[in-house]
Amino acid sequence: MLNLHLLVASYFDNLALNSTLVVNLSLQSKVEIRKNQAVRKIIIAGNWKMHKTQAESLEFVEKFKSEIENTHEAREIVLCTPFTSLTVMSKNLHGSRIQLGAQNIHWEDQGAYTGEISGVMLTEIGVSYVIVGHSERRQYFGETDQTVNLRLKSAQKHGIIPILCVGETKEQRDEGATEKIIINQLQQDLVDIDQSNLVIAYEPIWAIGTGDTCESYEANRVIGIIRQQLDNKNVSIQYGGSVKPNNIDEIMAQPEIDGALVGGASLEPASLARIANYY
Repeated sequence: MLNLHLLVASYFDNLALNSTLVVNLSLQSKVEIRKNQAVRKIIIAGNWKMHKTQAESLEFVEKFKSEIENTHEAREIVLCTPFTSLTVMSKNLHGSRIQLGAQNIHWEDQGAYTGEISGVMLTEIGVSYVIVGHSERRQYFGETDQTVNLRLKSAQKHGIIPILCVGETKEQRDEGATEKIIINQLQQDLVDIDQSNLVIAYEPIWAIGTGDTCESYEANRVIGIIRQQLDNKNVSIQYGGSVKPNNIDEIMAQPEIDGALVGGASLEPASLARIANYY
């Protein structure tokens, strides 16, 4: 009887070990896939929106730097802060691996455009990335595909990499118009745009800040459709929309997804670090 118990225990121990090996091998396979896609840069960008004072921004960075000391060197990490924090952040990030991003850019270098900011101003500060066409700009501030196109051109003119946001509303998705809407956005937004100096973020509007996350396989499908519309198939395409530490592994396991544009979960150092350190 004792020998029987030992045999049973040994069986289940081996079963557990084999299951662990399968999981680890699966994870290694995902990593290998990412290695094979090295030509497409992985970009994790935090979009702070209208959050954090200068003091709060500095406090975040001091904690965050230590959290990403061992993050894979091939992963680009970007913080897109409010305009008021850009200068102090630029000074504090100098010499670090973290890239500085802005949340908007005007198409003129100067002029009577109250509340706007130009590429000249952003490059002087040391901004490397800028978000263009975010759904909140489209929804609340009258952004159109025509103005998005102008902002993209301005960013590229000044050597800033634009992160172009595209995505559908809940109503459009329910009507089965997701593909039509996104393809139309791309056709208008990307006129005369250099696709070798571009990042795209697929942000289903219905998933932004709602807690509802687009299923990873569906995000992967839509991003695959986006890639099909591009002349340059190696453009990095992020997913954005309620990205969190507890779903980033599944999101980044998808072969078409090259990073994340992170909103609320980017406001805490440990949270964004976990996202940057996926797998």
